[in-house]
Amino acid sequence: MNRRRLVLALLIAVTAFAVGAMLWRQRRGPVHYTGFVEGEERILRSEVTGRVLEVAFGEGDAVPANAIVARLADDDVQSRLAAKRQQIAVADADIGRQEEQVRLLESTWKTQLDAQHAELRRAEAAATLATRTLARERALVATGASTAQLLDEARAAHDQARSLAERARDLVAHQEAEERRIAVARHELEVLRAQRELAAAEVAELEVTVAKYVIRAPAVATTVQTKFIWPGELAQPGSAVLSVLDPFDKYVQIYVPVADLHAVRVGDRVEIELDSAPGRRVPGEVEFLADQATFTPEKIETRSDRMGQVYRAKVRILDGVERFRPGTEGNVYLVRRGR
Repeated sequence: MNRRRLVLALLIAVTAFAVGAMLWRQRRGPVHYTGFVEGEERILRSEVTGRVLEVAFGEGDAVPANAIVARLADDDVQSRLAAKRQQIAVADADIGRQEEQVRLLESTWKTQLDAQHAELRRAEAAATLATRTLARERALVATGASTAQLLDEARAAHDQARSLAERARDLVAHQEAEERRIAVARHELEVLRAQRELAAAEVAELEVTVAKYVIRAPAVATTVQTKFIWPGELAQPGSAVLSVLDPFDKYVQIYVPVADLHAVRVGDRVEIELDSAPGRRVPGEVEFLADQATFTPEKIETRSDRMGQVYRAKVRILDGVERFRPGTEGNVYLVRRGR
């Protein structure tokens, strides 16, 4: 009986030693968390309605930066664009003719007006002289110093001079009225220019719309993850075409228990060991730690509830990021404080 108790005590002691050694090693070993690789997928979508003509890349294909990944039929928009461009061409011709007319009116109006004013002055001077001559002849006839014939001639010259002066005034008035014609021509020119600017704005808007029928990749090289649409299908605004992933825009996401918050800070250096590559560790760095807990129970009443809270963190991969595949799991080991 004593022998049995001795053996049992020995087994308990060995077990306690093993457990203690394991706990000691865990405390002495690096802190680590389970994580999984994620990437920021970008969904390329259609902004317009159109029949799909081409999808240039399939799943797994490498997509160069700014490459055209899909084309939609844009016949209707192209026809409207061509009509507006033709309208601009007609407007340019009309503007050219109107500008020439304004220049012609402006160049001849001033010269002709000056000439008409000079002619009016001459006509008025001749009429004044004829009026004085007529009055003098009348006085001479009354005294018998002149004849009736000379009086008639003076009266005829007076009437002719007055007629010429009136005609000169009419010509001046007509020429001055031409200034209003120039103003009207200038106004018509401004109207034509405004119409042309409106058509140009509509062309620019249509060109922007046409560009939306060509769907381009992001400004960085990516890889197609999912193909959502095929040629012949009808795309609507917001329809997904492709999802792509930047091979260098990936990270490892971990969840830090509330009890370990004191040990994890942004900037800490870590080592990442994926399940797909055991024994191979890649350097990383904690670049984000959430301010609010995740998976928090709705009602926290006990310490175990509080300890169940975790905080989402993102680990930046510092080497070989292109080899990491989203969805792969592994461990993230906290190594040292980065800053």
